[in-house]
Amino acid sequence: MSLSRIYSLRKFLANSSPINNLRCISSTKESRDKLATKTDSKNEWNRALSEAEKIVGYQTSFLSLRYLLSDEITNLALHLRKLVGSPHPLVNTAKSLIYGENNLQTWGLIVLLVSKAVGQSPEVRDMEQDKSAGVLISQRTLAEVVEMVRTANLIHNGVFNLQHLQNSGNNLSSDSDMIFGNKIALLGGDYLLGSACAQIGRLKNQELNELMCTAFRDMADSHFIGCRDTQNNPIPSDPQKKKEEYNLHNNHDDIPIDLIDNKKPFSLKDVMGSPEDEWTLRHTLAEGTLLGKSCQSALLLAKKPEEMQKVAYFFGKHLSLAWQACMDLEPFRLSELPSDAKFSLISAPVLFHLEYDPSIYEEIKKGVESVNNIDFQKLHQAIQNGPGIEKTRELQSKHSMLAMTELYKFPPSDARTALENIIMAMQEN
Repeated sequence: MSLSRIYSLRKFLANSSPINNLRCISSTKESRDKLATKTDSKNEWNRALSEAEKIVGYQTSFLSLRYLLSDEITNLALHLRKLVGSPHPLVNTAKSLIYGENNLQTWGLIVLLVSKAVGQSPEVRDMEQDKSAGVLISQRTLAEVVEMVRTANLIHNGVFNLQHLQNSGNNLSSDSDMIFGNKIALLGGDYLLGSACAQIGRLKNQELNELMCTAFRDMADSHFIGCRDTQNNPIPSDPQKKKEEYNLHNNHDDIPIDLIDNKKPFSLKDVMGSPEDEWTLRHTLAEGTLLGKSCQSALLLAKKPEEMQKVAYFFGKHLSLAWQACMDLEPFRLSELPSDAKFSLISAPVLFHLEYDPSIYEEIKKGVESVNNIDFQKLHQAIQNGPGIEKTRELQSKHSMLAMTELYKFPPSDARTALENIIMAMQEN
């Protein structure tokens, strides 16, 4: 990562909104040396998470263990074994949940760290506190909820479309494994989502209930933006049409809706004209508001002022976007893409390269029926030779800086330092 670019971002933020005692990414000699000497980002990431778990007092991978050991999940796991060896996408989803490098429990950990960093209001009764972890019992429940909702969403994404609309009603007996896999994906996701909603209801906080419901709404909205193939995989819009619409209608003075009221739906108007705007909207809806509103809800439970709750929201939102940009870069750290590998067509490098070279849309158009028809190796090579990867690094740096800016509005603490280390661990060499 370019240190000069990060430094310039720090100067921009410092000039636009002065913040006392702000330790920005690579703004000090210590942090610059940390980035310059970092040779194994995975070890840095694991170390940051391990240190953070010690601060909250337990491994967050066991947060929702009682749900995973319930009779319903046990039965689903037994049935899932029948799918091993089948082409159903739920098998890969299950593998990524169990063996994936980027553990989903990290989100629950972030909610707990934000909770501990800010502390509780004096109005909170002792019986509501988990003093061993330094958080409220209700905040721990909230951390479980965010994990279950995100996991449920991934499992639901494993539902496979067996027939085109024009062929609906035909005999599917030959696809019994795929039908069975769909049933498991629906039931498994529904069980986790239902359990999460029940847990939110037990907190008996109407304002929190409303806030988290808007996060679920945003997540659902993210599945209906732009073009999709027959398996609901997202496809970018035609860059030429986007450019024409953008030039006609875009208003750079528009204020993001969540700066005014983050419970209102986001507007899709004119967003598809800009790669960064489109990417930001898609991923804010898909995951950004879930993490942001979970952090906000944690402070709501602690009876903190509304102003501080909004700080937590924007911290979670920008952290999620920085995280997504980091994940978008993963396939492009390889000089060549493995023959069976794919990457998201709405990832930041793809959208930025489409703006630079609209001709690659001819290859992307082949995926309108199925993204499997696209030559991902060819697309990968084209993007490697364009500006999309560097612009994505800038995007990651931007949201990391914005998350750090919000983070330093919290009082100094070990929990705040742990959150800072997590942000630092996401940065590239």
